[in-house]
Amino acid sequence: MTSEDVVVSKVKPQPAPVLTLRPAEECRFDAVGMGEVMLRLDPGPKRVRATRAFDVWEGGGEYNVVRGLSRVFGLRTSMVTALAENEVGRLIEGLILAGGVDVSLIRWMPYDGIGERVRNGLNFTERGFGVRGALGVSDRGHSAASQLSADEVDFDELFGKQGVRWLHTGGIFAGLSETTTQTTIKAIQTAHKYGTIVSYDVNYRPSIWKSNGGQQRAIEVNREIAPMVDVMIGSEEDFSSGLGFEISGMDEGLTDKTVASFESMINRVAAAYPNLKVIATTISTVASATTNNWGALAWSPETGLLRSTFRPGLEVFDRVGGGDAFGAGFVFGLIDGQPLGVAVDYGAANGALEMTTPGDSSYASKPEVLALASGGTARLVR
Repeated sequence: MTSEDVVVSKVKPQPAPVLTLRPAEECRFDAVGMGEVMLRLDPGPKRVRATRAFDVWEGGGEYNVVRGLSRVFGLRTSMVTALAENEVGRLIEGLILAGGVDVSLIRWMPYDGIGERVRNGLNFTERGFGVRGALGVSDRGHSAASQLSADEVDFDELFGKQGVRWLHTGGIFAGLSETTTQTTIKAIQTAHKYGTIVSYDVNYRPSIWKSNGGQQRAIEVNREIAPMVDVMIGSEEDFSSGLGFEISGMDEGLTDKTVASFESMINRVAAAYPNLKVIATTISTVASATTNNWGALAWSPETGLLRSTFRPGLEVFDRVGGGDAFGAGFVFGLIDGQPLGVAVDYGAANGALEMTTPGDSSYASKPEVLALASGGTARLVR
């Protein structure tokens, strides 16, 4: 055996990326999101019913992911959405621009003066504290995004001519109306035609489906879309209530019993949808609104089930958006060509950091996420 043989034998083979993406140089965008962007009105530590002032943020399940990909991880992103052409719409546009997300794909709809036919969605959101959970009150009826139809977006131009490596959408947008269900399907089909990877966050929200067929309709829509998806993301409630795969045997903590319950659920989802290349789920058990047990799991046919670092007793400042921040970190890892185990740690770290600041989106930096994912602590940096 030569000295060169000895050196080579010490190098461990690195796991291959679980997905093959279009080359970056062929695409204008690394990732495009599709969904509604709402104006979040935040009363701070107070209750909505008692406040006299609100901070404003932009937010939306699908949007939060691409904002994280842009602002935290430096990727080229854009957002397929619609806004009513008025001052509130322009405020939301300015917040999107501040998040580093391209606005060229926004469709501006004429405003009728009173919001009878089209308006911009509002979301009044309390952070919660201790035994008082976070609370969201949506005011989004007749929103511009809920009326966005497939023929209003040139998906062949976007995915074919401009080029997109990754499309992210989900069950919030698909559930806004029958129109957005069909728009979601058209976008996914066209993305696949041009080799774009598609991720879908089930993101079950009872308030969205309440007047649109209820839970059963949510399951029907998500099951219609699932066979077209490459990467499926969700929480326990998303997979059970939104996709119809019940989970049982969970404990309140991050125990082996809880992980085994999630593993069983993921295996059933994978068996039902063999098209799925990756499945990822957050595990968040609630001790109080300000203390969560936090972690994540990811699966692929090649790797089986992998765990992120688990963080029991995670202190939470603002719970809203933690799952979306997980999605951003996780998708970044996959776009970056990292092994699945690294990607799920990126996601769990970004989600944990997002919950330390107000608003729907992560204000962490990429170095902070990578440091925490590799075992960093909250020690003072100066």
